[in-house]
Amino acid sequence: MRFSQAFIPTLRDDPADAEVVSHRLMLRAGLIRKVAAGVYTYLPLAWRSIRKAERIIREEMTAAGAQEVRMPAVQPAELWKESGRWDVYGRELLRLKDRHDREFCVGPTHEEVVTDLVRGEVRSYRQLPLNLFQIQTKFRDEIRPRFGLMRGREFIMKDGYSFDADTAGAEVTYRAMEAAYHRIFARMGLTFRAVEADTGQIGGSFSHEFMVLAETGEDDVVHCTACDYAANREKAEARVAVPDKRDTPDLQTVPTPGLTAVDAVAVALGTAPERLIKTLLFATGGDGDDAFAAVLIRGDREVNEVKLAGLLGDGARLADEADVARLTGAPAGFSGPVGLTGVRVIADRTAAGLTDAVTGANAADAHHVHVLPGRDFALSETADLDTAGAGDGCPRCADGTLAVRRGIEAGHIFMLGTKYSDTMQATFLDPEGRPQPFVMGCYGIGVGRSVAAAIEQNHDDRGIIWPMALAPFHALVVAMNVKSDPVRQAAEGLYAALGAAGVEALYDDRPERAGVKLTDGELLGIPLQVIVGDRGVERGVCEVKARATGDTREVPLADAAAEVRRMVDAALAGRGAGGAGA
Repeated sequence: MRFSQAFIPTLRDDPADAEVVSHRLMLRAGLIRKVAAGVYTYLPLAWRSIRKAERIIREEMTAAGAQEVRMPAVQPAELWKESGRWDVYGRELLRLKDRHDREFCVGPTHEEVVTDLVRGEVRSYRQLPLNLFQIQTKFRDEIRPRFGLMRGREFIMKDGYSFDADTAGAEVTYRAMEAAYHRIFARMGLTFRAVEADTGQIGGSFSHEFMVLAETGEDDVVHCTACDYAANREKAEARVAVPDKRDTPDLQTVPTPGLTAVDAVAVALGTAPERLIKTLLFATGGDGDDAFAAVLIRGDREVNEVKLAGLLGDGARLADEADVARLTGAPAGFSGPVGLTGVRVIADRTAAGLTDAVTGANAADAHHVHVLPGRDFALSETADLDTAGAGDGCPRCADGTLAVRRGIEAGHIFMLGTKYSDTMQATFLDPEGRPQPFVMGCYGIGVGRSVAAAIEQNHDDRGIIWPMALAPFHALVVAMNVKSDPVRQAAEGLYAALGAAGVEALYDDRPERAGVKLTDGELLGIPLQVIVGDRGVERGVCEVKARATGDTREVPLADAAAEVRRMVDAALAGRGAGGAGA
């Protein structure tokens, strides 16, 4: 492609509304343009990169046994009502009516449509397993779309769905998809981690997110420094250091006037924050004894809201001061589990194992000391509600500690089980002729988001640094002075030779100053720059520069195409380095 004929509308200045690196650079480099909030047009360079990502996905999904289909973007409400998600998905679901007043939605995902397809066509266990995928535009009506392709409303997604006869088979399929995802993101040239994750609105029994590691990422990735354990912040577990076991004298009540903060109470009572038990009351939206829950957690730890929602439901919220006073007989800050009735009491495991602890006394300006869980109050329900963090022990290995890095979710896989096949009565006949529900899995990749994540991970203050596999072109040929016949002829010949060698090249043949061309070259981030100038042509050489490292060397013009081809092949062959294990 000749730059003079290409549609690459670069910008010199950062757009005012661009908040993150990928958004800023994709606008400046002429990759995307905004149509409406969270809705973008993909310009030629971006589309080339997206098609490369799609090709990698298609190849690996097909190699793993999946078959490509294409389902409609607009879906009938009846299917969503049948699954139960029409009323619970929320306002992110864009709903509409046709001319006959029938309800539809613009699909944010396709579990209902694919389940309806398979239940109508697959009758017997002999037709299983079945694994279908598509690459298609989705729409989720985000309340605050931002960050360009990172959190848009309309986006390109690969979504796949597997159907198996039993849980064992479904887990085999799930692991095959997990392995395929490792290969996909490694081939894209991305540094990533597969992390245990919450299942969210999609549902299911367990899931993994594929997080592209980048300092500008939205999410926290909690991982072990010694083993391969990794999880997102909402799902992460920790091996928390346990305070020393002590003999616990009989419970006493002591005055603590005006002291409600953990640190202040600990100082006043001459103890450590980790020996306090915080009692947090939550309204659950239930009835009677289920209307409120008291969550007990160690004083130096924090409740994980996602884990809590998984236990109490998404509607759980901190009880207001009036409810706290009514349920405990004391103002907020003095709640405790001893003698607490009429509420569900749930002890986080960090609190359940304490000895000689301190709790609120359910009386104004007072705390209990020498509290022993199980003796002074019942431990009828315990759970992991703790928020893991840097420095905590690894839950999987004995020696590792947890560290936290920032990441961008580019893929997510789910073990759905029979969530959709049960509600939609999607069954097949087993060997005995009995109807059984399909056991399902779900597998998504944000295609545009993966391309944007590559930029978040690979850039500098001059522009994009594309990994070779996703770069819109392998090489940029820069004719420094197109008015010079020798330079122009050498650049034209090199451009033709690169094409003949199978190298995708963008040829900057514009009558611009050399500085403008080099600045645009850095901004566009093409992995290899081949610079043809007057002095080099006089000596029969050109300069080949690696965008990522800045390394530059002279190469004879006659050998340049073959050398660039070798460098492209080497970069693609090394695409898996630093991937999943990073």
